[in-house]
Amino acid sequence: MGEEVLSEQEFRVKADEAIAAAQHALLGLADVEGFDLDIEGGVLNVLFEEPTAARFVVSPNAPVRQIWVSALVRSFKLSWSPELGAFALDGESLAALLARLVHQHLGH
Repeated sequence: MGEEVLSEQEFRVKADEAIAAAQHALLGLADVEGFDLDIEGGVLNVLFEEPTAARFVVSPNAPVRQIWVSALVRSFKLSWSPELGAFALDGESLAALLARLVHQHLGH
């Protein structure tokens, strides 16, 4: 499982697509559970008021070609996986990781 080194331009395109796809994947859950999603400057914020106020931050880190997720007092660093065609951490894609973390925060 070698990591493919992306050019900065490739990284930016793939990171923007991955973050937009992750936002889209969470829209239905956000409507049902009442949390907000906001993309500003390529950074996705997942904002909760319930059960406790919290913010998850999903941001591209171009120098290291990773997407970083700050959530539940932890940092997750996802690299591009050519096998999955997605940014992933231990085989878990960005969208799957975010869905799992959101469910964890919501107590599901």
